[in-house]
Amino acid sequence: MGTVVVSGRAASTPGGVADTPQASTASRQEIEQKQITRIEDLGRSLEPGVNFNRNTGAVNIRGLEGPRVLTTIDGIPVPYLNDTTRGSSGGVDLFDFSSLAGVDIVRGTDSSRGGSGALGGVLGLRTLEPEDLFRNGRNWGAYTGILYDGSDDSIRPSGAFALRQGSTSALFQGSYAKGHELDTKGSLDVYGPLRTKPNPSDYDQHNLLFKLRHDLEGGHRIGVTAERFRRDRDTDDKRMQSLTGNYRPGDYTGRNEGARDRVSLDYSYDGGGFLNSATASLYWIDQMRGTGYDGYRTTSVIGPAARWNTYDETTYGFIGSGEKLFDTGTLNHRVTMGLDVAASTSEQYTGGYDNCLIRYVPACANLHTNQADEPKVDGKRFGLFVDDEIGLGESNFYITPGGRFDWVDRSPKMTDAFGENASNPELPSSFTDSAFSPKLRIAYRPSDTLEVYGQWAMGFRAPTAGELYSSFGGPGTYLRQGNSDLESETSHGFELGARFGDDDLGFRASIFHNRYKNFIEATTAAVQDPRNYPFGITQFDNLDRVQISGFEFAAHKRFNNGFNVAGSIAFARGENDETGAYLGSVPPIKAVASVGYATEYWGTDLTFIGVQGVSDQSDATFKAPGYGIVDVSAWWKPEQVDGLTIRGGVYNLFDRTYYDAINVRSTTVTSATDSYFSEPGRHFKLSVAKQF
Repeated sequence: MGTVVVSGRAASTPGGVADTPQASTASRQEIEQKQITRIEDLGRSLEPGVNFNRNTGAVNIRGLEGPRVLTTIDGIPVPYLNDTTRGSSGGVDLFDFSSLAGVDIVRGTDSSRGGSGALGGVLGLRTLEPEDLFRNGRNWGAYTGILYDGSDDSIRPSGAFALRQGSTSALFQGSYAKGHELDTKGSLDVYGPLRTKPNPSDYDQHNLLFKLRHDLEGGHRIGVTAERFRRDRDTDDKRMQSLTGNYRPGDYTGRNEGARDRVSLDYSYDGGGFLNSATASLYWIDQMRGTGYDGYRTTSVIGPAARWNTYDETTYGFIGSGEKLFDTGTLNHRVTMGLDVAASTSEQYTGGYDNCLIRYVPACANLHTNQADEPKVDGKRFGLFVDDEIGLGESNFYITPGGRFDWVDRSPKMTDAFGENASNPELPSSFTDSAFSPKLRIAYRPSDTLEVYGQWAMGFRAPTAGELYSSFGGPGTYLRQGNSDLESETSHGFELGARFGDDDLGFRASIFHNRYKNFIEATTAAVQDPRNYPFGITQFDNLDRVQISGFEFAAHKRFNNGFNVAGSIAFARGENDETGAYLGSVPPIKAVASVGYATEYWGTDLTFIGVQGVSDQSDATFKAPGYGIVDVSAWWKPEQVDGLTIRGGVYNLFDRTYYDAINVRSTTVTSATDSYFSEPGRHFKLSVAKQF
């Protein structure tokens, strides 16, 4: 029989964000089997409740995204870079799936583990350890592979090597990708806004990972981790060019860049002393997102023009957790505690040039450059949580009270670049807030294969630096600004769920209802200034209340004759209680069904993905229609070559035109150009991998 791996409760470290029945895990084997190269692939059929907004670089879980969804890598929080003025947002996708041992998905509110930013859930990334490569009792291991992805015509080689000498082990991993524009169903190859064919684009990407581990007596392990990731993309933006427009053919190139570096000192313990287990990391992480363009204007402010917008955040921090098991009478306790302390610095800057520097014309009034749209912001955070899972004797009932305290401080600093801001902003006041987020979970576990649970948990998110302090615009045009008087978002989350089964037969089901207070959104400012800003003022404000409810279900069955079937469905609906409109950030209902056959040496899978159209009641600008697509894939492990695996797949088998509601919800299109925003048609993936 071939091995079939299914999503189940995450096998997380004590105190980790995925140590909850609300979590599921996508293993490395599943990632390779589904040929996953992007977060969109992860949510395509493996985790249908997970989405990714390519426009904002944001993970979306249960209708929340951006700074409301926490991303971690090896437990370390990865900041979402929230550039509210120039679009250099994102940063949570700056990793390569070939470097991962698995992905943990936490759905819903549970700030006791995640802290500020975990309102919608958590995307937990776990990188490879040396032990993941060792096979057949050897003290060394390696893999190498290459993947072709027809959706963007990319080639992705990767490899890793691990070695163990005595109590010391080391791992080196690297990957590279070179590709082009993401294909769509658009075919009209013209210049200007009527173009539907994708703009020509080229990108390069590389990822490097190094780990050193040393085991000490008594169950202690120390180590160091270093990572480097880079992605650069150039796009010939033909939709911005026309024969008679401001940018003529060949005179506008878009730039996009992302970078992440991380160094951490790591510690783990599993020795059964005063604490039964513990983990900790002292880390430095730096992330940067950059967007811009080079061009030549021919009608307005004639001459060469360029912009380069960057958003950078550097964080120093410590994160650690521990677990203690003990009994008091007939009560069995599993106490988990954790600490999260960090200091960060974020900076935004826009550099560039044009002829506004030489001569002033009215069109220059909103073409601001060589300035910062935010002050430099020094941030600090402190988080402390404690959970106690209490087993009630032999009853199989467990009660888990818990809570987390968070303190956040953001202090703006005046810089020369912010002083050059055309809107002449004053330095705003600092922001400080704290919150206690309690939770209570009740579970019934009559066996190792069944758990029924109910949970109530509060959540907390402090506003980002951009939501507090950004300022873009100028007299005579418009103004977009932050609001230093914002209040932090809070939430109440209720969930009932059940899990049952093993690799052969199982299911998981949940229903949830979440309410959010002080939801932060950009709105029309209460006070307008038509004399200085005739085109209006927008600023970030707190909405009174927002609610999101839904359900999720997944099941699988593996038969003795080699066949296997699986299915899942994810539904959520969000509503603005002030306006009654459905939230466009909440994706429509999605269902996935698959059937497969596997032997020891080969297998195949057929997957159907169906998504409902966006409701007319939604506040989304573009109401994406529903669709159904089919993927088919196969794999082969030649008996004659140990460790070799060949995989291939045809995705969107019937070449269907469809749209991702998350990516197009804020898009204004016409029926003549909507195919420009469509998803890839029929395409192929082929990979070859060898383990040693």
